[in-house]
Amino acid sequence: MRLRALLDTDALGLKLLGGEDELERGVRGVMTTDLRDPSRYLSGGELVLTGLAWRRDAADSEPFVRSLAQAGVAAVAAGTAEFGYVPDDLVVACARHRLPLFEVHESVAFATITEHVVRQVSGERAGDLAAVVDRHRRMMTSGPAGGGPDVVLDLLGSDLDLRAWLLSPTGRLIAGSKAAGSREAEPALPADVCARLAAEQLAAARTGRPGPHRVTLGQTTYSLFPVRGSGRSAPTPRDVRETVLSDWVLAVEADAGDWAGERLDLLHGVTQLIAVERDRRDAARTVRRRLAQEVLELVQTGAAPAEIAARLRVAAPVLLPGLGTAPHWQVVVARVDWDGGEADGGPVTQALLEEILVDPAATGPEHSDRIAVAHTGDEAIALVPLPSVTGEHDGPGTGVLADALLAAVRDPLTAGLDGDGRLTLGVSAAVHSAEGLRGALEEARHARRVAAARQGRVCAAGHQELASHVLLLPFVPDDVRRAFTARLLDPLRDYDRRHRAELIPTLEAFLDCDGSWTRCASRLHLHVNTLRYRVGRIEQLTGRDLSRLEDKLDFFLALRMS
Repeated sequence: MRLRALLDTDALGLKLLGGEDELERGVRGVMTTDLRDPSRYLSGGELVLTGLAWRRDAADSEPFVRSLAQAGVAAVAAGTAEFGYVPDDLVVACARHRLPLFEVHESVAFATITEHVVRQVSGERAGDLAAVVDRHRRMMTSGPAGGGPDVVLDLLGSDLDLRAWLLSPTGRLIAGSKAAGSREAEPALPADVCARLAAEQLAAARTGRPGPHRVTLGQTTYSLFPVRGSGRSAPTPRDVRETVLSDWVLAVEADAGDWAGERLDLLHGVTQLIAVERDRRDAARTVRRRLAQEVLELVQTGAAPAEIAARLRVAAPVLLPGLGTAPHWQVVVARVDWDGGEADGGPVTQALLEEILVDPAATGPEHSDRIAVAHTGDEAIALVPLPSVTGEHDGPGTGVLADALLAAVRDPLTAGLDGDGRLTLGVSAAVHSAEGLRGALEEARHARRVAAARQGRVCAAGHQELASHVLLLPFVPDDVRRAFTARLLDPLRDYDRRHRAELIPTLEAFLDCDGSWTRCASRLHLHVNTLRYRVGRIEQLTGRDLSRLEDKLDFFLALRMS
């Protein structure tokens, strides 16, 4: 389609701000972004939709527009929701690079423009294939009765003879197509194949290479298309690593390298329409996230148990509808840490933990509706309601076990984190009342620290592993506590008093950063060599080795008891 056709569509309400001489340019697709430099995801000919969240000051417009022009995009359409208008510096930059610029009124959703462009481009390039997108759009926008992502996969099978499956980033099967001309679903992909495809997608996406990514398993070739949310509810990622672990993947049993451009364009359009369903799911999680955030704030600020219990009574029917009595609760704490510490780990850990807590045998996008996850800083915290706790130990139906939690997702996530990231997770014991939540939160956090001290990209620890340390602290006699802490910390305190070396604050930060030299040095605003010198001095003064888990735990306990 031509850019001029966009102005002729009243429903889009676009206003041309510059580039009238370039309106005969063709549009091959559409992309929504607020990245400062989205060029790695562009192939040319796109209409780029942006909410301007990337713009901090006037100097940001020139490099943003230059990256789009170099990528060969057709035009830019800027929303007014962020500033109430389109800044003049963006208008000037677009004029300098001869890039047409449209203003999108805040009443017009980007999804409306996306659907219009996909429908028009498919109609012009693929003829009858456009019916697939149009039929799917109607079904997807008709509400839950439309069938969700299963509908579009069925259409891919019946209209294009393509077998396809929609997978979560952990390799869980969300939806699968039906055989052409059949009412029966295709045989489900084996769990190991799903995990392998998810791992391959995560590893490829981390490199920043545009999809589709092609993978051959045995005699079968799959083409993997990422499915990202298209709404503006989530914060704009500053780093590609912030989205890698939350992208769905559309796995098509075909070699997309043999496809014509028209078919590739159609599949990219289909992923954008599936993203609408994903946005709907994410919006449905808002209430549960808010409930978790409110309970967490009450717990962390030391609110009265009665106030916390009242909030839990509100949460219980939402998370476990139909439950007659108040449930027991478990707390799960997770954290994703990236080498260098620049990427924001909180939101991606929140989305990832929501997925991890879904039963890996479950299919469909709605099985996380009973999970409430909040995030604070780089940490995600889940409240897991349990209908009952029947015994002293976790068992089927009574709670989650740390090792079992990661068993099904370890391989895909290791591939997604390999080289520059770690996921660590801690699980508390079940508690039956509001009074126990604060202890459960601390317990889960301590367990996560134990997991962080282990080797591997994906590690977990449960409350059972803390029984000999943290849970027994209240029963240690005061004189034993004082002797223990004095033996470990007094040499450091004396040295700090004489030399102002700040060894105690350095030790606290080092343990809080789970022994990461890079993150600890960044937090303390030190060179890594300076940090290594201080840690070496701590080890010299105490005779301990901070690379050993046992010594880290001793220091941690001494600091807790001091």
